[in-house]
This record gives sequence, C-alpha cells and structure tokens, in this order.
Amino acid sequence: MNKLSWHKRPFALVLAIAIASPALAQGGGETEVRLRKVEAEVAALQRAVFPGGDGRFFPQMQPGQQSGNAPGSPASAPTADLLARMDALESQVARLTAQVEEDHNRIEKLESRLTALESSKASSAAPSVVESNTAAMTSAALPAPKPAPAPALSKPAPTKPKVAADPSAKRIAAVRAIEKPKTDDPGDDEYSYGFRLWEAKFYPEAQQQLKLFLQKYPKHPRTSWARNLLGRAYLDDKNVHEAAGWFLQNYKTEPKGDRAPDSLLFLAGSMRQLDDTKRGCVALKQFAADYPKEAAGRLKTQYDATRSGLKCN
Repeated sequence: MNKLSWHKRPFALVLAIAIASPALAQGGGETEVRLRKVEAEVAALQRAVFPGGDGRFFPQMQPGQQSGNAPGSPASAPTADLLARMDALESQVARLTAQVEEDHNRIEKLESRLTALESSKASSAAPSVVESNTAAMTSAALPAPKPAPAPALSKPAPTKPKVAADPSAKRIAAVRAIEKPKTDDPGDDEYSYGFRLWEAKFYPEAQQQLKLFLQKYPKHPRTSWARNLLGRAYLDDKNVHEAAGWFLQNYKTEPKGDRAPDSLLFLAGSMRQLDDTKRGCVALKQFAADYPKEAAGRLKTQYDATRSGLKCN
C-alpha cells in the first residue's frame, strides 16, 4: 500500500455500514459476523493511520467488543447492542476520515514548499547578466597580449632562461647564500625569499620561488604583491610578453589588491616597450580612472614617465 491509497478506505467502510444497517433490526448470526468483519477492518485501518498510537488519545476498536454492562444488570437487547457498536464504528470512521484529509493537506503543502525551494536553488545557481557583461567589458577594455600562464612549480617557464640549465657552482653557492626568513608566518617567508632573490638579480630563481608561493598559499595577503613582483622579475629578465601577462592577471584577479595599481601601470609600460601604443593607452587611462590617489601620490613619478612615453591622445 502506498502512502496515500489507504485514505480511500474510510468511505468504503461507511458504504459497508450503510448497507449493513437495514439488517440490524433482524439480529441473528449473519449480522453479527458481518459486524465483526467491519469492526476488524476499522481496527486495522486505525492502526495504519495511528501506528503505535496511545490508547488514551486514540482508543482502538476491538472486533466484537461488547458494550459494558455492570454485573447483575439486565443485558441489553441484541438490536440495541448492535446499534451501539454501529455508533462506535461511525465515530471511528469519521475520526479516521478527518485525520486522512488532514494528512493529505499537510503532504500537499510540503510538496509545494519543496518545489519552490528547488526552483529558488536553480535560479540562484545561474550567473547574472550583470556579471557576464562586466567580465565582457573588462576583456574588451584591456585585451591580454597573450594568455597568462597558470602559476605552477612543476611547469617551467615557456621562455629560455638566461642561466644555463646546469648552473655553475659559483651561482649555486651565491643563491644558497641568500638566507630564507623563518618567522611564524611561513607564507610570508616564502614571498620574502622570492623578493630577496629578485633583489639579488637572480631572476629565474625568483620566478620559480614566487610561483611556488602562489601555488602553496593562493589566499595569502601577499598574493597581489607576489604576482606583481613575478611580472617585474620577467620584465627585468627582458621577457616583456611574459611580464605583461602577469601584470594583467594581477589586475584582473585582485583589482583592489595592494599591488593592482602598480601592475596596471607596469602593463602600460610593457605595452610601450612592445610598440603597442593603443593597448598601452587603454591601460594608462584605466589606471587614472581606477586609482586617482595613486596617480597623484605614491605612483605619480612612474605615471608621468609612462604617460610621456606613450603620448596618448
């Protein structure tokens, strides 16, 4: 039996009671058998509707239950006894019917709420039109000179480093002489070690170290600094294309990051070195629009020099 099919049974029992009623006045064995059968069905249905119900609140009909007469009192007439049992049956059927209707309405409400909840989840998962348009405008305003590489230590840089594949013992000793910081922030130690390598002009080693930092600590507060410094390490290593890709990636990934203004300004300078004045001017105008405080303050000297070199209209 499924969850809702049994709610139709009380109406069948009412019909059975109605058919059996004309014969009650006659009494007899046949009527008693039929009445006991109806009582058994009502009891079974009652156990299905109220499984494990407490008898204090949901008294269950027992087949063939006789009306209680005090000892010594005269027995009631058979017809009166049958009518009393029929009254009890009708009362039980009415109660069961009301309970079934109540459960049916509750199930319908639950199904409606589940449908609405699934619809709301499906609509929230779809990307908004505003986000799609914003991403398209950013790509159109600042086209990348080439796709930026994913920071990964296992993949070498696509360009040939100036250092030989088998570095000399002198260079290895010089790199090992640079001390790696050891503080309570291991992520900052990795970034600081990359900065020290770049500062010592070990550009390929600095590039590998900064990529290692980005791979191990993608959510660290120094990520904006690391991507910008990685672009500068490539720029100082005369790999302008690679540098431009990292500058653009840093600006687009964290436009409000600590070194996003620097990366956008370095991107404009990289485009100037590549003789791409159009894209350089786009980056320069974007810098002036997004970071007016830096253009008039911390980065004013670099901004003025880049603007004079590009000669934008």
